[in-house]
Amino acid sequence: MEALVSIIMGSTSDWPVMKKAADFFEEMQIPFEVNALSAHRTPEKVEEFAKNANKKGVKVIIAGAGMAAHLPGVIAAMTPIPVIGVPIKASLDGLDSLLAIVQMPPGIPVATVAINGALNAGILAAQMLATNDTDLFSKTVHYKENLKKKIVKANEELQKETFKYRVN
Repeated sequence: MEALVSIIMGSTSDWPVMKKAADFFEEMQIPFEVNALSAHRTPEKVEEFAKNANKKGVKVIIAGAGMAAHLPGVIAAMTPIPVIGVPIKASLDGLDSLLAIVQMPPGIPVATVAINGALNAGILAAQMLATNDTDLFSKTVHYKENLKKKIVKANEELQKETFKYRVN
């Protein structure tokens, strides 16, 4: 089994956020790999990874990083594979990470999700893969249908809450 998605983070301290993507892939039965590689501390390893991911069969890369958050952009500069950036809230409420990832120069796109939005990165990666995989497409549709059911159920539970002045 080869990884279709690679989850990369700048530090293992990012794992609690990035694990949400891994959990999603596990649920969807999408083969993935996980590595901690730093654009600043291990730039040679990042370059080696980025230049060889395509040869390993990786179709989408999710890269999470905090603060200066150069990792997604550095990877995107060295691979033709789509990169999804996950800004990690490390300082400045994550705005520094968000801006570092989203402000890429022309020709080096990085799709960017919300601060700490690794689950959405996983869903987006699955949707990218699903464009050529009808089984995976069905799984993503089913996943989103379940999200609807969850909110309907949550609303039903909310309606059971009683207050003297509540009018609905």
